[in-house]
Amino acid sequence: MTAPPQHPDPPDGAVIGASLTEPSRFALVFDRHAPAIHRYLARRLGAQAADDLVGETFLTAFGVRARFDRDRPDARPWLYGIATNVANRHTRAEAREFRLRQALHPEPHDPGPADRVAAGVTARAEVVGVGDALRALSPGDRDVLLLFAWEQLGYEEIAAALAIPVGTVRSRLNRARRKVRAAFGAPDTTLQEASRG
Repeated sequence: MTAPPQHPDPPDGAVIGASLTEPSRFALVFDRHAPAIHRYLARRLGAQAADDLVGETFLTAFGVRARFDRDRPDARPWLYGIATNVANRHTRAEAREFRLRQALHPEPHDPGPADRVAAGVTARAEVVGVGDALRALSPGDRDVLLLFAWEQLGYEEIAAALAIPVGTVRSRLNRARRKVRAAFGAPDTTLQEASRG
């Protein structure tokens, strides 16, 4: 686990507090954390979507900044929580749009032989992909796993980001690990790891 980035004074809590009367001060929070939030969103949704959604994340954060706990020196968990919600909304909107397109222009029912072979090869490649294993997780389990594995947040930071208890973080992470291992045919070592720790 990497240590949180060190920022010069003032800490994020003080900057966000000052932005309530001087809104331009919030730009410092953006400057400090936009690269990490963009990286997180790009890993989840691709670079193009991340370009749009990082702005939406910080616009949302700016709008609700009065609710930020200004005793917290680091705004990253809070921002990751907002980014996770933005990413989930984006994914749901894309799914609705896809279903609408399918309803308006359904796929032909009898694809040719070349299409069937290509679809079979693609399907087999996707089965072994990490993306499928992640998509198979519940959204809550997936969010916890991605914040832990990609962003290297600790349990307490994930709990703060997603507004859930630390115990829920632990159980979701445990469940997500088991399901991902199972998707790749790996043995479940959860009990062995627990007995070692």
